[in-house]
Amino acid sequence: MPLDQKKLIESENRLVVFEDKQIRRIFHNDEWYFSVIDIIAVLTESSNPRRYWSDLKIQLSENEGFDQLYEKIVQLKLVASDGKMRETDTANTETVFRIIQSIPSPKAEPFKRWLAKIGYERVQEIEDPEIATKRTRAIYKAKGYSDEWIEKRMRGIAIREELTDEWDKRGIKIQREYAILTAEISKATFGMTPSEYKKYKGLKQENLRDHMTDLELIFSMLGEAATKEIAVNRNAQGFSANAAAAKVGGKIAGDARRELEEESGKLVISKENYRDDLIAVSPGPETEKA
Repeated sequence: MPLDQKKLIESENRLVVFEDKQIRRIFHNDEWYFSVIDIIAVLTESSNPRRYWSDLKIQLSENEGFDQLYEKIVQLKLVASDGKMRETDTANTETVFRIIQSIPSPKAEPFKRWLAKIGYERVQEIEDPEIATKRTRAIYKAKGYSDEWIEKRMRGIAIREELTDEWDKRGIKIQREYAILTAEISKATFGMTPSEYKKYKGLKQENLRDHMTDLELIFSMLGEAATKEIAVNRNAQGFSANAAAAKVGGKIAGDARRELEEESGKLVISKENYRDDLIAVSPGPETEKA
């Protein structure tokens, strides 16, 4: 799978929905791994799916040679209910099918059909990367985003991919380092880290950029595009050199933002929000200049 396609899948499709229930998933070793606890919650409607899974593991171990199956369970970090990344039992599609067979549930068969469809869509995306892009556009459109906003969002995803690819080439390998570099760009561009920005907009687990206005997206793109160019021109290697490039790239975007605000008399940073349950943008009061 092309790297940009893989990253688009990773960044945009961490959750899938079956009968209004969210199931966490993560792209690992070139395939989807699903949260076992989430699947059990959907199939059993148990008030304590974690306990159900614990009991089921004991049952499988005693009756069905679970050791061989359990070797295929992988603990991967997924976003928990408290918003933190926590290790969670996950399984690929093949292993999930085997687990489902051990759960008596009227939802088992429709869930299997749904899971097969999800897998088929991934195969389609591998064969034709444009399908994932079109699917992402359709999701945004269904949520009420304008065509103009969607174009900016998709371009922003591409620019972000180019930057993270460049960081990878320059020795940035740890997720925490990616987060710190991103925060440096955001602070210099908007005067807030992404977590502070999310809090300002009243967001929790939502994707910050999915709730940005057109201008906020534009200046996010400028900060990241400038950072990439500076890193390349300086041949920045390692975390410290790339952190310095991130500060400069973000400052370029921040200076441009402040100049626009001064000339237009209107602040760029805003509490305006796109909500999943709304069709239009909900206007909010403007913030003080950062």
